[in-house]
Amino acid sequence: MTLSAVATRYANALADVVSPGSSPIRPEAALEELRAFEAALKSSVELHNALTSPSVPVGRKRAVVGRISDTLKISPIVRNFLFVLVDHRRIASLTEILHSFELIMDERLGFARAEISSARELTEPQRTALSAQLAQLTGKQIRMRFAVDEALIGGAVARIGSTVYDGSVRGQLQTLERRLSTER
Repeated sequence: MTLSAVATRYANALADVVSPGSSPIRPEAALEELRAFEAALKSSVELHNALTSPSVPVGRKRAVVGRISDTLKISPIVRNFLFVLVDHRRIASLTEILHSFELIMDERLGFARAEISSARELTEPQRTALSAQLAQLTGKQIRMRFAVDEALIGGAVARIGSTVYDGSVRGQLQTLERRLSTER
């Protein structure tokens, strides 16, 4: 089983546990708690080494995770999930598991992720209008991530999964160039 398949399996298990209606913790809260733990793990090389080293007994790792969970006020469900990761030597895969969890929860909750590149920073009304347009196209709520790409000249490009919606001046110029070259 590949690492991403492993991450997806653990992420699915967590998503099943924190799904709305079946859990005392919201998926967003679980994600925040896991990110806080991930930040703590990344901030200390010693902590990372202790939790990922096979030479450190699982009991000691659980004690460390428990103390960090108490300090960060992590819910029992998330703490237990972290214990499972420690028990199965998967704590080093936490970042990938979190990424898979986000994607799984977005899918379950009817969200689509859009990567938006624009020639300039978009204003809030432009972002709102773009979100509404993309929601209408996809039939899903949109979670957008923005980036500025001055090479676009003007307009914007939206990527949702493998679908690209190109409303940039650069894209229009490339389309015009292709049309003109085929007419020769």
